[in-house]
Amino acid sequence: MTQLPIRLIALDLDGTAIGPEQEFAPRAVRAVAEAQRRGIVVTLATGRSPVSTRPFAEALNIHVPLICYQGGLIAETDGRVLHRIALDRGLAAQVITLAESRGWHVNLYQDGLLYLTEFRHPTPFYEALLNPAAQCVPDLRPLLDHDPDKVIIVAEGNGDEIQAELRERFDGQMQIVRSHELFIEANPPGVDKGRGLAWLAAHLGVPQSQVMAVGDQDNDAPMVAWAGLGVAMGNASAACKSVADWIAPPLSEDGAAVAIERFALDDNHTDLDCQ
Repeated sequence: MTQLPIRLIALDLDGTAIGPEQEFAPRAVRAVAEAQRRGIVVTLATGRSPVSTRPFAEALNIHVPLICYQGGLIAETDGRVLHRIALDRGLAAQVITLAESRGWHVNLYQDGLLYLTEFRHPTPFYEALLNPAAQCVPDLRPLLDHDPDKVIIVAEGNGDEIQAELRERFDGQMQIVRSHELFIEANPPGVDKGRGLAWLAAHLGVPQSQVMAVGDQDNDAPMVAWAGLGVAMGNASAACKSVADWIAPPLSEDGAAVAIERFALDDNHTDLDCQ
């Protein structure tokens, strides 16, 4: 049960707060600014690395900890790590070996950087969607002298098959999630945005009932389900919508901004009826 007023808002990025152009709509910027002016904490919850997330935080004047790597890492905007759950290096090596045997486009997140053995897409693709600090190396396995953050497969028309095989092979050992139409991630067990948001809320002293989360993909479902007020975008996946308290308009209609305006900024409008 939501206990107004909302004190903490967690926004997913891709498909929720930003679209393919990788920019916030003016209405979203205004809504976040007004929420911050009223003392509401606004953060970003994403699968991206801190390096990749920081420019978006700066665009929204966010100076509170960011939820990165699907909740596996929570860091201040200056990079100082507050909370981290790493992926076992042996499991990471197994995913890399499997991916290479299948011809999948495998990428490794290690120490805030993105490593891959070949660029199958133009450089701006990696910079915009994965990490601005992508490095090409002959082999990913030598990097595993310590535990990485996650492994990500860039699907090339076969995302469902990749996700199914990874879940079958590593069920219970890793958290396999679809974070984007193109991305299937192998994360540490027990890592998801819901647990990450719960950690951050406790760190900030905000009760669950006064937390709002907005997302659109399967990987957002845990935080949408955990939050006192969980919002799924109109363009959200079925899994995300199924756990939401309210369905916002789609990204094309400024759904995230509408949700903030309705539940965090309008003191007289607290019902959950869909528009």
